[in-house]
Amino acid sequence: MAKKSIEILDTTLRDGSQAASISFTLRDKIKIALLLDELGVDYIEGGWPGSNPKDYEFFREIKNYHLKNSKIAAFGSTRRKDLKPENDPSLSSILEADVKVAVLFGKTWTLHVKEILKTTLEDNLSMIADSIQFLRDHGLEVIFDAEHFYQGFKEDPEYAIRVVNTAGEAGASVVTLADTNGGTLPHEILEITRRVAERSRVKLGVHMHNDSGTAVANSLMGVVAGARHVQGTINGIGERTGNADLVQIIPSLILKMGYRVLRNEEGLKKLKQVSSTLYELAGLHPNPFQPYVGDNAFTHKAGVHADAVMKNTRAYEHIDPSLLGNQRKVVISELSGTSNLVNYLEKIGVKVEKREERLKRALKTIKEMESRGYSFDLAPESAVLVAFKEMGIYEKFFDVQYWKVINENGLALAVVKVNSRVEAAEGTGPVHAVDVALRRCLSKDFPEIEKVKLTDYRVVLPGEVKNTESVVRVTIEFNDGERSWRTEGVSTSVIEASIMALVDGLDYYLQLNKKLKPLMARE
Repeated sequence: MAKKSIEILDTTLRDGSQAASISFTLRDKIKIALLLDELGVDYIEGGWPGSNPKDYEFFREIKNYHLKNSKIAAFGSTRRKDLKPENDPSLSSILEADVKVAVLFGKTWTLHVKEILKTTLEDNLSMIADSIQFLRDHGLEVIFDAEHFYQGFKEDPEYAIRVVNTAGEAGASVVTLADTNGGTLPHEILEITRRVAERSRVKLGVHMHNDSGTAVANSLMGVVAGARHVQGTINGIGERTGNADLVQIIPSLILKMGYRVLRNEEGLKKLKQVSSTLYELAGLHPNPFQPYVGDNAFTHKAGVHADAVMKNTRAYEHIDPSLLGNQRKVVISELSGTSNLVNYLEKIGVKVEKREERLKRALKTIKEMESRGYSFDLAPESAVLVAFKEMGIYEKFFDVQYWKVINENGLALAVVKVNSRVEAAEGTGPVHAVDVALRRCLSKDFPEIEKVKLTDYRVVLPGEVKNTESVVRVTIEFNDGERSWRTEGVSTSVIEASIMALVDGLDYYLQLNKKLKPLMARE
């Protein structure tokens, strides 16, 4: 039996840009459209060409690109009550956008018809029918968004259904039921959508907002009730509390409900990449707890969980993270068991028994350090160094015997003494100055250290700030062109904590390259 299909219409370029503090450039909009096409959504709503010059330019610019999977749609409203369709500026702007698909919204709620449009219920139906027919006569596919549908249905179900049927009879390919103020709950969506499906012949869609925190659940309930078209945004960005998150909806429809959804069969594996890129272009930090694609979505911290996952991933994972371009992580923390440490050590080629006594000592040290402010789930490689030392496979390649930093009058100067060698360096800040001075000391004996770059630097206050003696935690991320790792330091001095993290990061690199690589090569 063939799988049923669900159409996806992405509204990130319109709904997403309406979110507070988000403003996409024209280049951003083009890049997002190309990403969505690669993902394989059916429709990309490019914006409202009649509302601003940027959206108008987008429709001109996107024609220079060949899209493989998606159709570009222009958004607009039904005609004004006192204008004929051919004289309406919103409808004209859709024609000028020169697209094959129009997304047209109109009023469903009698409150809006009477108090916002200030027209009659019959006139509103004529405005809907005239507008759809006008665009259909010009060769466009029309998707009609029934604005405030669920609110309208609750007050006057007969009129709301008349709107749906009027749009369908006028030639709309889809009538989308919109929960525009986000106030409807999943059980209501299921019941109302099912009733509409029983009394209409047109293909139904759903467009949910997240004001009650149920936009994803509402969208899925809409599909259960008979909808075959779903609208939403990447990462759920949108006005107020946002829209339905397609990053959660798409894998749920495919992996949990068995629908054919994306036009690109490999599109699902690109989901994390699309999500991450959208966050970057929107100027937002990715949500690490986001279902399916978040960095923590398949991260295991508790010792019992980690032990079980290492035996059978299904024990605590509902799907394989690689299906979405994500990956499993087992972190080291005060809640960890030895399984977490074993997992990290095996990743870098160190074989060890879980019941190894030295491993237990390492875990005890790690837990003691976390009680002092460390957080090894953020910087696991510092914990691995602890394990190396307890297990006797650590080799001390360098000793920082002295350091001093001067940071005043815009000058950052560092002096370090490493392995009896003294070097000084200036930098753009104290951490940079120490980094340069350390490398000058180490590069003479370890020239490969020049490959290591600092890619991220973060300072946090772990726990409650009680006084000026409260500790700070500094986490530094490194990359050598092949791998990334994070180490950290904790101190009452941000500079000392930074130096501790920096030293650990360079030390970890040398342990892997000077100690472990030769051992593994001999094996």
